[in-house]
Amino acid sequence: EPFQKRETSKYFGGYIGIGKLIDASVRLAYYTGNDSVIKFKNHLISELIKTQMPDGYIGIMQPEGRIWDLWDIHEMGYIINGFCSDYMYFKGSNSLESAKKLANYLISRLKAETKHPIGKDMLNYIMPITGLEENFLALYNITKDVNYLNFVKKFRDIENWKPMFVLGRYGKIDGQVYASISRSLAQLRLNNVSPNTQLEKPALSIVDFLINKNGLAITGECDDAECFHNSQEGIVNLGETCSSAYFIRLLEELMRNDPKPMYGDLMERVIYNGLFAAQSPNGRNIRYYTAFDGVRNYWDKPTFCCPNNYRRIISELPCMVYYVQNNDITLNLYTSSTANVVLANGVDLKINQETNYPSTGKILVNINPSKEYEFGVNLRIPLWCKENTVKINGTIVKKTQTKNNYLSLKRKWKSGDKIEIDLSMPIRFVKGRVAQADRVAIMRGSVVYCLDRKSNPDLTGVDLRTIIIDPATVEGPFNNKSVRPAGTALKVKAWLGTQNWPFDEYKYNLTLTEFPNENGEAIYFKVPNPASSLFADDELIR
Repeated sequence: EPFQKRETSKYFGGYIGIGKLIDASVRLAYYTGNDSVIKFKNHLISELIKTQMPDGYIGIMQPEGRIWDLWDIHEMGYIINGFCSDYMYFKGSNSLESAKKLANYLISRLKAETKHPIGKDMLNYIMPITGLEENFLALYNITKDVNYLNFVKKFRDIENWKPMFVLGRYGKIDGQVYASISRSLAQLRLNNVSPNTQLEKPALSIVDFLINKNGLAITGECDDAECFHNSQEGIVNLGETCSSAYFIRLLEELMRNDPKPMYGDLMERVIYNGLFAAQSPNGRNIRYYTAFDGVRNYWDKPTFCCPNNYRRIISELPCMVYYVQNNDITLNLYTSSTANVVLANGVDLKINQETNYPSTGKILVNINPSKEYEFGVNLRIPLWCKENTVKINGTIVKKTQTKNNYLSLKRKWKSGDKIEIDLSMPIRFVKGRVAQADRVAIMRGSVVYCLDRKSNPDLTGVDLRTIIIDPATVEGPFNNKSVRPAGTALKVKAWLGTQNWPFDEYKYNLTLTEFPNENGEAIYFKVPNPASSLFADDELIR
């Protein structure tokens, strides 16, 4: 309707995000083969193409607002991407033709009116066009039309861009994380088609800021009010969903270029915590931000950037489980899954995981090549896992075989071979930093646990920051279906801050659930002795 009627004032902020929705729908339609999803995907695309103007424009703006009003370019860039996805997965020729017409319209307008301020100069210049370069590169990868490549390299000058680590949100929002990661992601993808040794540096500088300079929250979230931060506060506007989605996407691109277990560790941290906590249990509502300190709220609309970036990244997760490089298979994410892989010499490999990870660290990997064949299987052993056992067909593997810090298993594999992985998942207490100093969070594997009042009705009206837990009393994990069917919970005894702890009797026997609990309000707790050797630094933080 917004694209059919073009009544901009009716729609919040002048942005819908239909291109992101199409991209997600295309991927999910392809993976599932579900008739209703395919029908929905086709409906979105066909109806949107009907709105395309003779000059190529697709959008919600009246003529006087096109291009230069805030978010119009942003909207069009992602529409191009959605159409490209439809061509890649379904060979949608109409989608590709519409994408080219829209891209040509954008190029002609932007080049003809170079002095016109994009977004009316309301925000930092990269924000109103976020995603433009990566989406034009997607079109170039399909068409090989150098006009699209030159638009990115020469007109947009993407090669010379560097992120600004501006802390806090003010002015024109120079330190916006989503926009910064999107641009560094475009640089990585440009490097794949037009190599330049400088193009990887901005992405690595962002990762460096997050893990070395307190930019990353323990939940894997990487911004406050959309911008870079280093305070470790977790209230209200922590963790824009767009930023979380793009951080995963950035790590995935780095992983493809230079596989490192650290990237996988970071990916699963944000996926199982900040990302999954952004969705309501019924799947319908998405959060714009996902705080860990205080009540969390859902975004009040089904559209805009965050809901549709959430849908996009969910549709991309299947491509982040297995990687194939130099005829070796790397298991990056542990999850129930099946993949069909083509190796060299005409060997087809079906690889399958049976697991309820992250509830447990037990994973069974079934290896089924079409014929007996030698190749490597690289297992990511997470940094949080200090003890593990790996067996091949029941025989324990010696831990001397490592490759880039992976456990590398190279042998002649035959159909029916099995790898059994048992990753020890002890409960651990992680020291808080900066604003959370002298407090601890409780983790098991990649999962952060939280406190909510619904599971603990005795806490009605209590300021949760005054709770003091006794780490020696933690028990679990216990089966708990309140967050997900195979979920887990812990129990811990606690005092109230007004008590004479640790001498008074415990006031509470608390239940802690996994962070995606929609009612979660706290993850950091006071403890009797913050200097105790029970507590350790976050293994992902340098």
